[in-house]
Amino acid sequence: MEQKDFMRKAIGLSIENVKNGGGPFGAVIVKDGEIIATGTNRVTANNDPTAHAEVSAIREACRKLGTFDLSGCEIYTSCEPCPMCLGAIYWARLDKIYYGNNKADAAAIGFDDSFIYDELALPRDRRTKAMEELLPEEAIKAFRLWQATDDKTEY
Repeated sequence: MEQKDFMRKAIGLSIENVKNGGGPFGAVIVKDGEIIATGTNRVTANNDPTAHAEVSAIREACRKLGTFDLSGCEIYTSCEPCPMCLGAIYWARLDKIYYGNNKADAAAIGFDDSFIYDELALPRDRRTKAMEELLPEEAIKAFRLWQATDDKTEY
């Protein structure tokens, strides 16, 4: 299969997902020229705001490969990833992102993530979601324990 075939698969998943009551998003993860995982948007079907196509595909790929590190893999997604999915893609260490629709296309049909990008660019005290540091002197204990642990799996 070629890059366009993988993208067509992601697009096909997005179309089928709409027909099955889901959102218009599909994703495919590829390693060494083979599809290892797929995902569709199941936010409303699963009552899970994190059940985006990219996150679902990442979860499946990690389960199949037995790792949290998807280096050597690429993701094909029917739409430019939202901030949450983009973060997940970076944390999963996928090598490259291919996308079909862009974020302006998504905004035009009601999936506008620009407010999240705008919020992230603001200092914490100017964001619309209140944030307050609480019990940092207690919370730091877990970080110190992690730092002192010799046999940890770093990620």
